[in-house]
Amino acid sequence: MGFGIWNFNQIMDIRNIAIIAHVDHGKTTLVDKMIFAGKLFGDHEKPGELIMDNNDLERERGITIVSKNVSITYKGVKINIIDTPGHSDFGGEVERVLNMADGVILLVDAFEGPMPQTRFVLQKAIELGLKPMVVVNKVDKENCTPEEVNEAVFDLMINLDATEEQLDFNTLYGSAKYGWMSDDWQQPTDNITPLLDAIIEHIPPPTVEEGTVQMLVTSLDYSKYTGRMAIGRLNRGTLKTNTDVALINKEGEIKKHRIKGMFTFEGLGKKKVEEVQAGDICAIQGVENFEIGDTIADPENPEALATIAIDEPTMSMLFTINDSPFFGQEGKFVTSRHIKERLEKELEKNLALRVEQTESADSFKVYGRGVLHLSVLIETMRREGYELQIGQPQVIIKQMDGIKSEPIEELTIDIPEATSGKAIEMVTKRKGMMLAMEPKADRVLLQFEIPSRGIIGLRSNLMTSSAGEAIMTHRFKEFQPFKGEIPGRINGSLISMEKGKSIPYSINNLQERGKFFIKPNEEIYEGQVVGENSRPGDLVINLTKTKKLSNMRSSGADAKMRLVPPVVFSLEEALEYIQADEYVEVTPTSIRLRKVLLKDHERKRANNKALSVV
Repeated sequence: MGFGIWNFNQIMDIRNIAIIAHVDHGKTTLVDKMIFAGKLFGDHEKPGELIMDNNDLERERGITIVSKNVSITYKGVKINIIDTPGHSDFGGEVERVLNMADGVILLVDAFEGPMPQTRFVLQKAIELGLKPMVVVNKVDKENCTPEEVNEAVFDLMINLDATEEQLDFNTLYGSAKYGWMSDDWQQPTDNITPLLDAIIEHIPPPTVEEGTVQMLVTSLDYSKYTGRMAIGRLNRGTLKTNTDVALINKEGEIKKHRIKGMFTFEGLGKKKVEEVQAGDICAIQGVENFEIGDTIADPENPEALATIAIDEPTMSMLFTINDSPFFGQEGKFVTSRHIKERLEKELEKNLALRVEQTESADSFKVYGRGVLHLSVLIETMRREGYELQIGQPQVIIKQMDGIKSEPIEELTIDIPEATSGKAIEMVTKRKGMMLAMEPKADRVLLQFEIPSRGIIGLRSNLMTSSAGEAIMTHRFKEFQPFKGEIPGRINGSLISMEKGKSIPYSINNLQERGKFFIKPNEEIYEGQVVGENSRPGDLVINLTKTKKLSNMRSSGADAKMRLVPPVVFSLEEALEYIQADEYVEVTPTSIRLRKVLLKDHERKRANNKALSVV
């Protein structure tokens, strides 16, 4: 039996599963292998190419940002696979997609075991009452401990208050990379069909209630041909093309719409159908002005489903137009209208995001789940041709029962034993409290509780002190009373005095003053942050000064000039690095740091004014 129209006695032939895994535990590779096992590509199989992470950003960072739907058919059963984001900054995505699933596959690395991000998504799944299945991946790794990892998963589920039924989970072992799964990790097979068989056996088919049509809109799709489409799992009833439905929004308002077209998921694409039965995941065309969390219901007897609760934002950033001297040279979309329209478009599908217009018409306060969540949005915008400036990330402070409170995160650092002392010192300086220390071969797993403020800028410092060996993950825990001031960056900035080209001779003469962020012969402007001062306090320098030529030039003196390579920031590193009086200027081709006030006399006046207020 292939795809097509499902009737009630075929409900047993659908499985809706979400795959949960920590970043880099092999989830996307496993889904790719499942797709190949479904023989979707026939002779066009392209092993080694990730199908699921098809967004450039996802491929570069090795993380899943946006959840995706695919389906395969195996032994006459349609398996809808939902690939979930593994990072807690994308909590809004996780919340939505789990609403479409009946069971989850928890994928765990056989060496690392369950990690903080695994815990975050698994907790959501257990709260929703989903049936878990465990896959211990990468059992071909050296020093791996698959049985101990399975025990650790069991302990984790007990800590997350899993029910007896959820604790009675089935475990498979294997290697997604080499395409095999087995009940026994010491007896490899040559395919992943044991996993597909286990899904059919252990993941329950959709539970379908009697009653009229009900579907929660959990995702959306957009194309210039069909417009916006509402995606969700049909909880009950039957949907047909060219019939009326009611749309119930979060405020309880009801509006009628007509279904113009419907699609179910087949392979990596969609298939147009005339009818959808309860239990299947579908996309509906023709419903206007819907939002994620709205209910599509029967027009005569509309009943709303519980809307999706999304984790609150913990951080904000100021997005403003690019008003630097290089404004409009590299981007297509540069006005405040462009930025406003793009942010409004993002709000439609990015549930964990909030946007507020500031008093200035040119800037917006954007709230999100963390630096990664917001930097992915900024990176996407710059690739689309936007120019904008971003202010220093600010943690959201709340008054709870009259007490000033701030977000606290659970932080895990996996670091070589030799540099663990330095990591502990860094975190405790930032008001972090150590919870556990677990040795793993020549590395140490450190667990802390730390204010979200303390995490800003921590990653780059950890990477420097551990020679790039540290692995840092964190997730929001709760709001707690304010922990007091955290010391910020001690070193000041090196600021350009003039607009022009950075002359190698000037950079060479000023190298002892600090580290530079710009290359020789790069165009710079007045007020741009061109480096980090080796001492506290900002220093204004002239990098556009050329060497005065005289008749007495020693030959070969310039050839001996040794310039230290500049520090090149990624977007996240730049956002974590800047101070309160600085911006990150983002264009499609450049990331620059600059002072909010470009002229030196303006900065001095503002500084004197701030001191007089104090």
